[in-house]
Amino acid sequence: MNDVLVVHGGAPLHGNIRVRGAKNLVSKAMVAALLGDSPSRLFDVPAIRDVEVVRGLLELHGVRVSDGATEGELVLDPANADRADADEINVHAGSSRIPILLCGPLLHRLGHAFIPDLGGCNIGGRPIDFHLQALREFGAIVDKTASGMEITAPNGLHGTKLQLPYPSVGATEQVLLTAVKAEGVTELRNAAVEPEIIDLICLLQKMGAIIKVHTDRVIEIEGVKRLGGYTHRPIPDRIEAASWAAAALATKGDVFVEGARQAEMMTFLNTYLSVGGAFEVDDSPVGGGIRFWHPGGELRAVVLETDVHPGFMTDWQQPMVVALTQARGLSIMHETVYERRLGYTRALGSMGATIQVYRECLGGTPCRFGRRNFLHSAVIAGPSKLHAAELMIPDLRAGFSHLIAALAAEGTSQVHGVSLINRGYEDFEGKLAALGAHVERG
Repeated sequence: MNDVLVVHGGAPLHGNIRVRGAKNLVSKAMVAALLGDSPSRLFDVPAIRDVEVVRGLLELHGVRVSDGATEGELVLDPANADRADADEINVHAGSSRIPILLCGPLLHRLGHAFIPDLGGCNIGGRPIDFHLQALREFGAIVDKTASGMEITAPNGLHGTKLQLPYPSVGATEQVLLTAVKAEGVTELRNAAVEPEIIDLICLLQKMGAIIKVHTDRVIEIEGVKRLGGYTHRPIPDRIEAASWAAAALATKGDVFVEGARQAEMMTFLNTYLSVGGAFEVDDSPVGGGIRFWHPGGELRAVVLETDVHPGFMTDWQQPMVVALTQARGLSIMHETVYERRLGYTRALGSMGATIQVYRECLGGTPCRFGRRNFLHSAVIAGPSKLHAAELMIPDLRAGFSHLIAALAAEGTSQVHGVSLINRGYEDFEGKLAALGAHVERG
């Protein structure tokens, strides 16, 4: 399939679109179904590439995954779960970083797991060392091979005390998915507490897990012998909602995002107001969401730092930076979560944006990258008139920011590698059409 999208920019986005369950929860919820001894039912599942990858991995391991009665509903039956062929698993190597999270559930169910070399977006170090160390702390044995890792638990898995060096979402998920059926109590300190983590804890509790979330990022998990299935509707995708919000701002448009919820987006909404955007929350139980629009006048420069929850989310910064190219004055974006996440700004520069990246911590708060020679702060001078360009998408979130820039720019851009956007944005071409964007396959 042609992987190029031709974008005729310069027109405001207007209209309604809908977001479904959060990508960063749905894939983990699918993995959690392996822990149950009865089928699980998951609603509002987006039709994205990451879901296809996890579905394929689960089916390789004998989990029966079928579409439910309603659109976006999945039924996952782990009754016949079994070991998968390493070569078949390796077909998925490089497609996703999800396989590492199958370890705990597979060890509980089969006593064995094989993890291929892992892929994912090239935005900085996301080492799996802590994942492996945590599994060892639970009692697993990890043997590295040429194609991946063989993991076994000859004496079962046992609760332990762990402290994360950084409140990593992936590492917290790993501990949760492993600890819920480990013998004894697990205490995790410096845990991630993102809304998707809390939603995963809610899902596991539905299955029969005993998980206490204490103050100061401490999570305590009391292992149980068995878990049942779950019926769960995930929180909406706050990253996709913010992406469309930024697109409305950058193109001087007006977009209603059905499904978006205020509670998980409070930090983003504060920034949206500070920049000069406007929003209106509709709390209706059916059809509710948030309307985002550019109210006219000039946007205002801001100083922003990404951080773990409840800070400004790292996945919000790329679309927001595109909007900030249209704000008057000097904006600062200090990226503290991923050290190589500002590479996409080069493409914005080629479109006429004035962006300079620095190794120093410019946001006011020193971070762990400050003395390690990473270009992790950006100064954006605006407003800049963006012009069309030929763009190559490097990763998922940067890809959507390139798309927003092409929509805001005067002229016709060619955006290459748009299939990457399908990893996390359901039917984004259909949604663009619904918002009046002039795009077509090249």
